[in-house]
Amino acid sequence: MSAPLDLSSTAMVLVHGSWHGAWCWKRVLPLLRGVGVETHAVTLTGVGERAHLLSPSVGIDTHIQDVIGLIEAEELQRVVLVGHSYAGNLITCVADRLQRSRPGLLRHLVYLDAGIPTPGSSWSTPHSSETVARRVAEGQASGGLSFPPPDASVFGLTGADRDWVNRRQTPQPFRLYQEPLSFDPALVWAIPHSFIDCTNPPLPTIDAARKRVRSEPGWTVHELATGHDPMVSAPRELAQLLLAIHHRSSQG
Repeated sequence: MSAPLDLSSTAMVLVHGSWHGAWCWKRVLPLLRGVGVETHAVTLTGVGERAHLLSPSVGIDTHIQDVIGLIEAEELQRVVLVGHSYAGNLITCVADRLQRSRPGLLRHLVYLDAGIPTPGSSWSTPHSSETVARRVAEGQASGGLSFPPPDASVFGLTGADRDWVNRRQTPQPFRLYQEPLSFDPALVWAIPHSFIDCTNPPLPTIDAARKRVRSEPGWTVHELATGHDPMVSAPRELAQLLLAIHHRSSQG
C-alpha cells in the first residue's frame, strides 16, 4: 500500500487581480487550509492594504518581486501558482524568473479567468481600443499614478457581494497597463498550466485568453458557471477545482 499523499508538501500561492488585494481570497483560504494545503495570498504593492505604497514607479518588476519575495520568505519548495485576471500576466513573468533561478519549484500555473501574454505584449494588448483609451485617459488624469476600479457589478456580483468588493477595491498602478512583458515562452510553458474560464457572465477583456487556450496545445481548460470574481461568488466550487489541480500537482 502506498503512503498517504502529503498535501502540505506542495504549497499554493494565490495572486489577486487588478484593484483587489489578498482580502479577495477570504472565503477560499479556509477551504484550502482546512484540508491541509499550505496556502498563501500575496497583496501586490500599491493596492489593498498596501495602497499607501502606490507610486508612479510601481511596475511589473515590483509585482514580480512581491510574489517571489513571498515564496522566498516562506521558504516554499514546491508551488502551485494561481493568478487571477491581471495576475495572469504577472505569474507568467514570475514563472520565467523562477525557471531560471529555481527550476522545478513551480509545479503548476493556474490562470484564473486571466490574461495570457505573449513576449513583448502588455496587459493592454488584447483589450478593445475603447477600453485602452478610457484607461489611458484615467491614468493621465491621475498624473500617471493609477486608474480607478469599475463597479463590481461588471464581475457579475450583486447585492452584498457587490458592496463588499466595491468597499475594498483600490486604484490600480497605471504603469503596469502598457508596460511590455519580457519572458521566454519555452521556459514558462514547460510548466503544466491550466485555465479556469468563468462563463456566467464572461468578462469581455478575457475573451482573447478564452480563445487562445482552446486553440493552443498544452492547456487544460476548466469552466465555472459564475462571474469574474469566483473567489467571491463561488468560493466552494473554486476551492474544489483548485484542490483537484493541487492534488495532481502533488503527485508529480
